[in-house]
This record gives sequence, structure tokens and C-alpha cells, in this order.
Amino acid sequence: MLALASTIVVWVGAALLTYHNTREEVNELLDAHLAQAASLLAAQSQHELTEIEGSDISQLHDYSITVAFQVWEEGKVLRLHSANAPRFPLSKLEQGFSDTVIEGKKWRVFSSWDSPHKIFLIHVAELASEREHAADTIAYNLLLPLLFSLPLLAVLLWVAVTRGLRPLDKLARDVEQREPDNLAALDASSAPREVVPLIERLNRLFMRIDASMQKERRFTADAAHELRTPVAAIKAQAQVAQAATGAAERIRAIDNAILGCDRAAHLIDQLLTLARLDALDDNTAEPCPLRGIASGVIAEIAPAALEKNVRIELPEGNEAAVRGNSGLLRILLRNLIDNAVRHTPPGTVVRVNVVNQQGAICLSVSDNGPGIPEQERERVMERFYRPPGTQASGSGLGLSIVKRIVEIHTAALRIASPDDGNGLRVEVTFKS
Repeated sequence: MLALASTIVVWVGAALLTYHNTREEVNELLDAHLAQAASLLAAQSQHELTEIEGSDISQLHDYSITVAFQVWEEGKVLRLHSANAPRFPLSKLEQGFSDTVIEGKKWRVFSSWDSPHKIFLIHVAELASEREHAADTIAYNLLLPLLFSLPLLAVLLWVAVTRGLRPLDKLARDVEQREPDNLAALDASSAPREVVPLIERLNRLFMRIDASMQKERRFTADAAHELRTPVAAIKAQAQVAQAATGAAERIRAIDNAILGCDRAAHLIDQLLTLARLDALDDNTAEPCPLRGIASGVIAEIAPAALEKNVRIELPEGNEAAVRGNSGLLRILLRNLIDNAVRHTPPGTVVRVNVVNQQGAICLSVSDNGPGIPEQERERVMERFYRPPGTQASGSGLGLSIVKRIVEIHTAALRIASPDDGNGLRVEVTFKS
């Protein structure tokens, strides 16, 4: 409908412009004919005109009744005139075009002297109504094909648009009739070339949605599995406490149940953090002082580290700021330092360092724990994965959270061995 309405508006505008221009051109053409007729009369010799004494010329053609002329000697004596011309001058002007009304009829008059003698004044006139009729007839004949072409154009346009939109209608029906879990790619083989980019982008969207849903399903299944273990342990300890016959056995079972609750709470916190990170698409970047953030995180974890007899070190140095989200960077450091404290033996040191090197800022956390075999270093960043033989408590989500935060900040994550070969070193390199 919009295309048809636009076509009608353009057609009407073109028709009005054509009508106006045609009338203008016809009027100019008829004016030129009047001037030419006056020139022909003026071209007669002075002798030929002076031999005529007040003569009139009969009309030779039906159309000639619409044209009149007069020849006045010195503008005073009427020497020659057409049969339909009056006995008084057709115009008061002696040179150029003018409009006059004679016996209730409007005439278009051209007046001119027979240059260079200026003996005879010539008036040539034409009925204005006939000029208007001629102009309207010519304009109508020009517009008549356009008038018939508009309905034909509307039909052709409707057919073309209907046929062109048929693939889109089919695509809309296919999408509408799909089940919510059907994310298979749409068939673009029969679609017109203009629609193929839309279908390709829809298919890419379906792929991303399917990958996201698969990830959510795995996350839900893994989270349920991981939560089942501490809940089962808490239930077992509660049953032990319930069946205990002595106070010492009951207290020990209750302490184990509390420890299981702590582990479950830690797992839930990690799950919530990971869920928030997965839903995070964009973050407002701001300058973040890594050394200052590291100092704050170390102060939070220091009591648990002292309880395990582990010292956390942060060597002095210049502040290094990166653009990012300070809250996420604090979570990243907390997970790295907490993992290091959990896995390093008592009486050892966890080293946190922030340095500028070769146009980048490197954050590293090193421990003296058992380390991770090189073939396992990629898998430890998967959710809920824990290397075989791991003794320290944990949920297997810490490095997954770190990896996601690194991706958000377009940084690089690397797991390696410290320079002395003992323990594990995790490095995060930010673009400066």
C-alpha cells in the first residue's frame, strides 16, 4: 500500500507539472504565431498597403474566426482588417502583447509597427478562450496515456510486491509454526537473493541461542550434581550426630556438618558469580589500579591464610592501572589468591605481583602447591573440573570465573610453573 500510495503521489505531481508546463509552452507557441503573423503583414510593402482603402478580408477557414487583425495607417486610419475585427483599435498598446476584452470576449493581442518606416500599426489578436481550449486539449492528450497507465502500474506493482514478499510470508509461517526448542537452521535455498542475508543472520542467531541453551543445561546439571555432594555429606553428619551416644562423637559430627555447610555456601557463591558473569554482555570501562585492588583482596583473605600458616606477599612497586570493571577484577584476584592459599602447603608463601612489561600490564599469582600437569592446564578452566588427586577443597569453578572475567577484559590468561619449578603460576596480561 505504501508503494502504491507513493506511486500515486508521484504520478499526480508529475501530471500537474506536465499540465502546467504544457499550457505554458502552448501559450508561448501561440504568442509566437501572433508575432509571426504581424511580421508577415508588416513585411508587405508600403505601396501594397496604401493601395488598399479600408478593405476587409473574409474568413477563409472555420478556425480563422478566432483570429483577427487590423492595419492602421499612422495609427489613425484603418486600412485593412479581418471580417471579425472591430472598427476601433484592438489594443491601446503600440508594441508588444496585451489582453483586451471586446464585446464580452477576451482577446490576446500583439501590436507592432512596420519597422523601420513606422507608417502602419498592426494588431493581430486571438480569442483567449480558443487558446485555453487548444492548450487544454494538448495537455489532455499528453496526460491521457498516463491516466490509463496508472491502474496498469498499480496492478503490476501489486503483483510484483505480492510475488516478491511470498518467500518472506513463507519464512514468517515457518518461524511461527516452530516449536520453542527447534533451533535448526532455516532453509535459504529457495529464498530470493535479497532475503538470504536475513536468513543467514537468523541462522547465526539460532546457533548462538542453541549454544547458550546447551551451556545453561550443562551448567544446571553440573550445579545440581555438585550441590548434591555437600548436601549428602551434611545429611550424613546430621544422622551421625542424631545416632551418637557420646558428646564427643556428637560434637565432631556437628562440626563436620558445619564444615559441609561452609563448603555448600562457597559453592553457591561461586555459582551465583558465574551466572552473573555469563549474563554480563557489556561493562563500563574505567581506570582500575591493580595494585590497590590486590592489596584490598589480600587484606580480606589474610585471616584464612594466617589460620593455615600461609603468608601472602605483594612486592612494592609503581601502581599499574588498566581499563575495566573494578568489581570483576576484585573477584578475579580473590579467586586466584584463594585457590593459591587452598593448594599451597602450610608454612609457604603465596606471591602476588603486578608489573609493567613491554607495553602490557602483567598480574601474576604464584604458590608452592603440587601444581597442575601441563596436559591438564586447559581442562582446569572448564566448569566443575578438578584434576585427579586434588586434595584441597573446592568446587572447580574458580578458574572458570577467572577465565570469563579475562574474556570480558580482552586480556590473556596463562597457567605455567614458577621460575623455581615448584607450584603453580597464573598470569593475566592486560593491554596497557
